[in-house]
Amino acid sequence: MRRWPRWALCAVMVGSALGCAGPAAETVGPAVTAPAHTGTWERFAEDGRIGRYTSSSWTFSTVSYWIEGDDGVVVIDTQFVESEARELIEVAEAATGKPVVAAIVLHANPDKFNGTKVFQDHGAKVLTSAQVLALIPEVHKKRVAAFYDRYKPDYPLTEPVPESFGDAATELELAGVPVKLHVVGAGCSAAHVVAQVGPHLFAGDLVANGTHSWLELGLTDAWLERVAELEAMGARFVHPGRGASGGVELLTAQREYLEAVAAAVAAEHPALPVDPAGLKRVTEHLVARYPDHRFAVFLKIGLPAEWRRQASQPPVGGP
Repeated sequence: MRRWPRWALCAVMVGSALGCAGPAAETVGPAVTAPAHTGTWERFAEDGRIGRYTSSSWTFSTVSYWIEGDDGVVVIDTQFVESEARELIEVAEAATGKPVVAAIVLHANPDKFNGTKVFQDHGAKVLTSAQVLALIPEVHKKRVAAFYDRYKPDYPLTEPVPESFGDAATELELAGVPVKLHVVGAGCSAAHVVAQVGPHLFAGDLVANGTHSWLELGLTDAWLERVAELEAMGARFVHPGRGASGGVELLTAQREYLEAVAAAVAAEHPALPVDPAGLKRVTEHLVARYPDHRFAVFLKIGLPAEWRRQASQPPVGGP
């Protein structure tokens, strides 16, 4: 990866005004005390058409991507706050000299869909699957309750409304870029879109590199099925929702991480109600096993959900 020099931000800004979804409304965020909405960006060294924008830690170090086509730019995911959505557009257009004409929302979490109206007001079409679109109203309502006071006025109160491309896999040409959109089931969220452009797979939060995963829904078994589906897509490059891009080794690492979480919880022989002491042991085990992973705070919601999932399963050989 080749990082842009700091002076590039000034060039972009001249003349300008510049956790996955579920029912819980608890605020979970990184341990920082003041907003810093300036992200960083770089081109993908293996393919100069691909760029990535990473938000500040204040907004969860969320990664969005741009893909340069003959007729414009396609963006993957629209960022968590509106100022960073605008900055993402400005950076992508400054880098390519072409307009952002489309964006794709990969799943129903605010770091993916909150910038929708910013892109639409810019003239870009914002697309997602019918399944993801159906989840946005409830998720938006819960996340406003959790996050609005913390991020106002940069957090949208109005519900984002992307367009649906339908409920099944499709292939579209956007900005001269052939994009295959896979519609897949539950994992981090209750439904996902995975975008494939040639050898590139944009997996969203189904893959995290160097960070803990957002396990709020406790669907680890389903998530492992999604990883197997990603492996079967035959991509050469994998672009995660957080962390650096890489190859198929990121899929292997994600599978091993989910298996490690499930095994650590299973070792506690989980039963209901959730045991705080057991959760503490699991947390300490995972933090020690993955010392370089960021956002251990994500485990605060994820591990109780995984505990409840396992505790609710019938015993092996049972009815």
